[in-house]
Amino acid sequence: MSYPLKHSTLPEPLHKKKPTRARFIMLTLLFFGTAINYLDRTNMAVAASAIQDDLGLDAAMLGLILSAFGWTYAFMQIPGGWLIDRFGPRLVYGVSLILFSLFTLFQGFAKNFGTLFGLRLGLGFSESPAFPANSRVVAAWFPQRERALATGVYTAGEYVGLAVATPFLFWLLSSFGWQSIFLVTGVIGILFAAVWFAFYREPKDSKYVNEEELAYIRDGGGLADQVPERQKITWSKARHLFKYRQFWGIYIGQFAVTSTLYFFLTWFPSYLVQEKGITLLKAGFVGSVPYIAAGIGVLVGGYWSDWMVKKGVSVSKARKTPVILGLLGACTIIAANYTTSIGLVIAVMSFAFFAQGMSAITWTLVSDIAPKELVGLAGGVFNLAGNLSAIVTPIVIGMIVSQTGSFNGAIVFVGVVALIGALTYIFVVGEVKRIEIEE
Repeated sequence: MSYPLKHSTLPEPLHKKKPTRARFIMLTLLFFGTAINYLDRTNMAVAASAIQDDLGLDAAMLGLILSAFGWTYAFMQIPGGWLIDRFGPRLVYGVSLILFSLFTLFQGFAKNFGTLFGLRLGLGFSESPAFPANSRVVAAWFPQRERALATGVYTAGEYVGLAVATPFLFWLLSSFGWQSIFLVTGVIGILFAAVWFAFYREPKDSKYVNEEELAYIRDGGGLADQVPERQKITWSKARHLFKYRQFWGIYIGQFAVTSTLYFFLTWFPSYLVQEKGITLLKAGFVGSVPYIAAGIGVLVGGYWSDWMVKKGVSVSKARKTPVILGLLGACTIIAANYTTSIGLVIAVMSFAFFAQGMSAITWTLVSDIAPKELVGLAGGVFNLAGNLSAIVTPIVIGMIVSQTGSFNGAIVFVGVVALIGALTYIFVVGEVKRIEIEE
């Protein structure tokens, strides 16, 4: 006589486990880390008018202070990317968080141009590994079909954090003085560093991931456990980052993408107060609207790009289309020169920043193109190219405003650079595919 086998007696391996979702824990860390990162580099824009009055600075001198971050941030991108590939994102990004938060906090005690300029140089130096680390984490933790949306989510941290915090920072400014802005944002960053060290691990070392999720990531083109924590980088490998048109195209294009961004991160609050005559508290609230629009734009661009990949559209078309349309949309910022209505100005700025946000999924191309051994270093070179605009844009705008007494020429400058970026993605960036290093 035979008896039916009860379901409960089946061996455990026959019950297929569902993949865990540990990658979204890591993405949440990137989101908050990026939000704090941008608070620390943008708080100067909120405090700029008050600092200018308090320290007796003209527009050109203020432009130099606003650009100081970019000098060290841009030129430390390649060393920062090398550090990520050499020592891994957990250690390097954690130390970076602590250092840039301290440099932020110390700005609250600055008394003159030289001290502020030096501390902003230190801030740029210490923040340099952040975005190469983001790119490296996404490449390790996410399959290709989810990578644009993941990039969009952490990039949205830039804008969501600013949208939420801008009214709060203006309230701090009007209630306690400009020094309070740096003290508060610096402490927030130090506290988050402890959270990062507590939760972030590489996929192969994380206690939150199971084998099914690792297989899902690996089978989808994610690096998962394929990349050792530490890599030996040689020039024979690194030169691949300068050999191909894909890289040169995204380098030039990223300069254009971040030029619009750095107008909003440096001069936008001063533009509202000085050019449009808005009070500080009102600037805090209406000025947050373009940041919200940009955050939505990033998510739209990321979701749309991944949706096209899932529908079988080529990776090249899926990645480049939101970027090109976003850069073309950012050109509309010039329309703000032709209206005096505050409502229309905010509407124009919001649309332009929405479009810029949509184009900001460009980091996905680094994960898609870079050799798997050089994702961190490739992110460093890419971010170096993009953040040259952190130097150029604040200085050029400061000089234009100082010479003309108006922001109109500055707005035209931002729009023209965005157009150049769109043309670069159309005519220079070729097929999007991973470049392999031949041993």
